Amino acid sequence: MIRVISVLFFLPAIVIAQTLTNEQIWNRTFSPNIPDEIHSLKDGTQYSVLKSDLDKKKSTIIVYDFQTGNEISVIADSSKSINIPYYSAYTFSSDERKIILETDVNYIYRRSKRSIYWIFDRNTQKANLLFGESVQEPKFSPDGNKVAFVYNRNIYIKDLNKNTFIRITNDGDSNIINGLTDWVYEEEFGVVRAFDWNQTSTSIVYLSFDQSLVPEYSMEIYGSGLYPFDYKFKYPKAGEVNSKVKIYSYNLSEDKAKLISLEQEYYYIPRFKFTKQENILSIQTMNRLQNELKLWKVDVVSGSSSVILQEKNDTYVDIHNNLKFEDDGSFFWTSERDGYNHIYYFSGDGKEKNQITKGNWDVTKFFGINSKTDELYYSSVENGSINRVVYAIKKNGKKKRLLSPNRGTNGAKFSKDFNFYIHTYEDINTPPMYVLRRVKDYKELRIIEENKILKDKYNLYKLPKKEFSVLTLNGYNLNSWIIKPLDFNPNKKYPLLLFQYSGPGSQRVKNSWSSSEDYWHMLIAQKGYIVACVDGRGTGFKGSQFKRMTYKKLAYYETIDQIDVAKFFASKKYIDKDRIGIWGWSFGGLISTNAILKGNEVFSLAIAVAPVTNWRFYDTIYTERFMGTPQENPEGYDSNSPLNFAHLLKGKYLLIHGSADDNVHLQNTMRMAEALIQENKQFEWLIYPDKNHGIYGGKTRRHLFDKMTNFIVNEL
Repeated sequence: MIRVISVLFFLPAIVIAQTLTNEQIWNRTFSPNIPDEIHSLKDGTQYSVLKSDLDKKKSTIIVYDFQTGNEISVIADSSKSINIPYYSAYTFSSDERKIILETDVNYIYRRSKRSIYWIFDRNTQKANLLFGESVQEPKFSPDGNKVAFVYNRNIYIKDLNKNTFIRITNDGDSNIINGLTDWVYEEEFGVVRAFDWNQTSTSIVYLSFDQSLVPEYSMEIYGSGLYPFDYKFKYPKAGEVNSKVKIYSYNLSEDKAKLISLEQEYYYIPRFKFTKQENILSIQTMNRLQNELKLWKVDVVSGSSSVILQEKNDTYVDIHNNLKFEDDGSFFWTSERDGYNHIYYFSGDGKEKNQITKGNWDVTKFFGINSKTDELYYSSVENGSINRVVYAIKKNGKKKRLLSPNRGTNGAKFSKDFNFYIHTYEDINTPPMYVLRRVKDYKELRIIEENKILKDKYNLYKLPKKEFSVLTLNGYNLNSWIIKPLDFNPNKKYPLLLFQYSGPGSQRVKNSWSSSEDYWHMLIAQKGYIVACVDGRGTGFKGSQFKRMTYKKLAYYETIDQIDVAKFFASKKYIDKDRIGIWGWSFGGLISTNAILKGNEVFSLAIAVAPVTNWRFYDTIYTERFMGTPQENPEGYDSNSPLNFAHLLKGKYLLIHGSADDNVHLQNTMRMAEALIQENKQFEWLIYPDKNHGIYGGKTRRHLFDKMTNFIVNEL
């Protein structure tokens, strides 16, 4: 049974009619202004902002007063005080007397990069090269006198006072990586730097990856030269061999590294960091199936170790960054152990002191704790899963108070002393706003950015409305939105285009300002189509059980839900049941492909951008977390792979991929194309040369969405 429960919000009334174009959308005509990223300084009353102008080759760091917004001083002015024409990022030492400046950036994968770095000394007003070549992930020691970094997969330390170098490792090569993560850790655990300083700047702990047995993937790079070339990198596909990971401690005074041996076996080390106690290290380890996590406390001097916390689940345990230590070794941690994601407080030996947040809702972000007031700050969905609301609460779980409106998408960036915060707010009617507030009473001190120009520009266009609702489908309440043509007539029949992503823990139905994809959906609606989106089973922010029900069956329930959504709309008198399409990117491309095959009686069109077409082709960490290995779960892998159902294609199908996609490999699309060809099924496809998973650069995005627009208009 499917029913609509409620309609929640509408976009504002429009004044003057204008028609959207892909050129406007993808030239960022409707992109909001985002204030420069701020860095709270240690005194808590000031913050710094980087002002960079690439065209003029000029960069400065400007210090402002939090409360007034007045400029206090200018630091590292490239046009005056230093000999660096332009820098794009900066990092302060803990005493804020030195700054690492980043220049000449070359990106590698999603997060990794190589750059030339300079050390600017605020006392001497001089900048000196950190190293003569591009390096990775430089980090000040806590005392500010040294910088550790990685060059050619080996770790170095520069003594800034003596201008000398120490080389910690010597075995870095094509197979051994020291101090950095391999491809799959970077992509799925979201971390690049794999070393950390202790509190007294006397030792470094680092990971070493041995990827000698990890299979290589090869991509043809076409470029602009006479001959293409192969780009090869280590990529462990589901069920294949991962890097062997070890963790070492290096003591500077002894000039010696020693292996940290844990008492129990582990497969992954997704997180580690020093606590606030000298030489006490925290290490998180996981088994290969990622359904058991152990938090270790290790004394790097004595070598003693113990497990202080354990998380187990019948499906999988999520990795997060919400581990925060106090001076006495006690710590805060988020867990789904009661069925929802909440904040817990533990003693230093891992004994649970109390569960701080409780309820049938998820904490979405843990910002931190003011140790002076014992007040914690977090955001959650306790006022509806499409909203994000910011709260303060005492360490004992009492005296909870709002630090934001109770609707919309709210966020916060706190000063170091937690006296101020920049409150971010947006909803479907309001472009992103940035307001400085006082923590103790939520008082607004000043508006930093309200995007009034964008709002006025938006109001010049007669755009279709976006309406939120909740559908009850297959026994579950599913969030949805729908965009109808502005001149919608309930007595007329309209073609329907569904959009979805559907991946585990994801969300595409959210009470936030319109994204570029939203504007494109409005463009499609302006052309006489209805566009809708429903977050089906397996998506996020509705508790653990809802998210994990797709375990070992990725794409099974997700496909069923999108087919049933299409059937629900097909039953409406204003939907042309013979003209229903669906599209998605990545995981969403998998579901749109499955939908037109297994749901060929209801879908007449599908677009798949960079789709996974068999989970056997995707990486170990992500895939095995949700599917187990293909050796133990072959049915789960194959029964939900569209490669095995190409014979079911009846409608119009457009397949799109970037040839240099290091994430979801072009192999997925090539195998899908071959399966369709062997079934003599006609389809359209487009390969973007040398483009990665994001398929962007130059006019690429506009070309892509022009292609999809024309395909929909001509075929649906």
